[in-house]
Amino acid sequence: MELSVTDLRELVTAISQSDVVELTLKSADFELTLRKPGAIVIGAVATPTAYPAEVTTVSSSAPVVEPTAVATATPPASPPGKGSDLVAINSPMVGTFYRSPAPEEPSFVGVGDRISTGQTVCIIEAMKLMNELEAEVSGEIVEILVENSQPVEFGQTLMLVRPV
Repeated sequence: MELSVTDLRELVTAISQSDVVELTLKSADFELTLRKPGAIVIGAVATPTAYPAEVTTVSSSAPVVEPTAVATATPPASPPGKGSDLVAINSPMVGTFYRSPAPEEPSFVGVGDRISTGQTVCIIEAMKLMNELEAEVSGEIVEILVENSQPVEFGQTLMLVRPV
């Protein structure tokens, strides 16, 4: 069994967004345990917490992705440089970025769309709550820096807007 950084990131995200408190994967090459911080494990029963999943590698005879690689694999995008006429729309919280209200529905905005102050531009899901993010400026969406369903950090730039 082989785990890429992307596979590991998706697994950590799935665990952190579920009621699962601990998960252990075993193969001939490695054993990997994912456990939410603060979880109390008593025998085979664990008490859930509201914290994101923590990655703990138990043993390995093959190369395994270090847990720190997950945290640094998707650094927050930097805001536009000084002198730029673009305004950044930043994430107000840690969560999962969604471009539309549901998978089968169209995106709130796309590149080239004109937006107005107060218009919903995306959703950030945090702890199973859907938080609509509203534009604080009117303008044109120049770039969307995050993929749909991607985890985002507090303060991470999500979109760039050219104000009008």
